[in-house]
Amino acid sequence: MLESFFTRALVAGVGLAAVTGPLGSFIVWRRMAYFGDTMAHSAILGVALALFFSFSPVVGVFAIAVTVALILAFLQRRGTLSADSLLGLLSHSALALGLVLVSLMPNVRIDLMGLLFGDILAVSVGDLAVIYGGGIVVLGVLAWLWRPMLAGTVSEDIAQAEGLNPERTRLIFMVLLAGLIAISMKILGVLLITAMLIIPATAARRLANTPEQMAIYAGLGGIAAVLAGLWASLHFDTPSGPSIVVAALCVFAVTSIVPLGNKGAA
Repeated sequence: MLESFFTRALVAGVGLAAVTGPLGSFIVWRRMAYFGDTMAHSAILGVALALFFSFSPVVGVFAIAVTVALILAFLQRRGTLSADSLLGLLSHSALALGLVLVSLMPNVRIDLMGLLFGDILAVSVGDLAVIYGGGIVVLGVLAWLWRPMLAGTVSEDIAQAEGLNPERTRLIFMVLLAGLIAISMKILGVLLITAMLIIPATAARRLANTPEQMAIYAGLGGIAAVLAGLWASLHFDTPSGPSIVVAALCVFAVTSIVPLGNKGAA
């Protein structure tokens, strides 16, 4: 069943879209798009360190993304810089450090284009196990934290008053995002994963009446983008990752034109 590289690409893309939809909904609700970019850019540094110390790139990306999230939380608590300034500092610094470290390893060949834009057609059966195993964990934790995360999104003060500990919930959400970036880097690369988090969720926002509906619609929109993008890539010989993002943009365009649903779930 998984002997064809194209079949593996479809299965991987569908699994990834099922996770990016619900997680991306919270990014849209919390206005954390720039934070998603920062976490994605840090993946380059994670890969470089993994190669330098000879361990799994997935582990390296996850470790660096979590470290960046913790640094951001610490600096935000100090309140010396605005959130967007901190994100810009961490985003570009991590990306630059990763590229410099890569340049210091002349004996190691790295496909930078693959890291930046992904290569979904090169997904192996082992990669599928990582994607679906990690995706199940991310969705399971997200379902467990659904109510406190929604409460913290609406008002952290109210969530705190209800004893839901919104700061801890926010940190767990950052860890989930780090895990998603680690397992999806090979498919879409660090420059396109944020698009798959944001575009389907933004498209679903106009159609949904509840947060739960928006999360489901975002996942379905992402799956539709994967199927359409891979079909276009196969028939028009275009890059697979960018084709998927363009297909997601088309989904967003359709939902913007067709007057369906109400004004959004949140």
